[in-house]
Amino acid sequence: MVVKHIIASILVLTPLLMFAQNSSSSDSIVKKTTISPRRQRIQARKDHINKLIEQEDDGALVYNKQWAFGIKLNTDGYGFYYERGKYKTIKRTNLWWFEIGEKKQHNQQKVTPAPTVTNYPGYSIVSVGNNFVYGKENNFYQAKLGFGRQILIGGKGTTNGVAVSATYGGGLSLGLVKPYYVQVLDSLSQTDVSDIKYNDNPSEFLDPTLIVGASGFAKGFDKITVVPGLHLRGSLRFDYGRLRETLSALEVGFNADYYTQKVTIMAQNPNHNFFLNTYIAIVFGGRK
Repeated sequence: MVVKHIIASILVLTPLLMFAQNSSSSDSIVKKTTISPRRQRIQARKDHINKLIEQEDDGALVYNKQWAFGIKLNTDGYGFYYERGKYKTIKRTNLWWFEIGEKKQHNQQKVTPAPTVTNYPGYSIVSVGNNFVYGKENNFYQAKLGFGRQILIGGKGTTNGVAVSATYGGGLSLGLVKPYYVQVLDSLSQTDVSDIKYNDNPSEFLDPTLIVGASGFAKGFDKITVVPGLHLRGSLRFDYGRLRETLSALEVGFNADYYTQKVTIMAQNPNHNFFLNTYIAIVFGGRK
């Protein structure tokens, strides 16, 4: 009887154990094959990029437009520009840009003025004015609207590669010439302070013993003169962005500017209407 009970128990328990084992195995398979939503998004993005690379290698135009911001450090100043591009082929993109900046001369540098002492009955006040650029006659700002083209020289072999492009073009320029003002002591009273520009009184403007400091930034905006001109731009752009939808690049190039009138920046320097410089820029943007 005991043997019969043992055999019966085995016959009943065996199917139950097999079902439990199968359920456990299927659960582990589900756990192994289940991917989190975040990983699914990452994998989908990788698949999308790989598909774009394959299409691009096959000669398909995978992007239509691009946009970019650039921060430029010129050998004679600085600038900022916004750029839009329209893809015509994989290797050729039509561009337009708007740029603003300031042009400087190599010998201008800021000077800290000597402190001034104002005496009152029983006490004195020592003050130091704003740093100023000695001998600067005008601030020279630029606004440019240009059109050109970008030519792809070498594309990225992988997402970690570097794409090299050449850009060139030109357009219209507006030079904004703003008189530079400094604060000077009255040569007679030695207490009264006035804002003057170079043309008001050249001898006082260039007398460092009278200069208290630079006038406020807004001083002189009502005296701005506009000088029209033309500009050309050429560069090499090295796009190191990891994803092809993003534009992250280093750009080196040159600017050539011609204005209809000669512009003076420093009072004791020759004035010019043609300016040539080189620049390096950091560029960031995107494609779609």
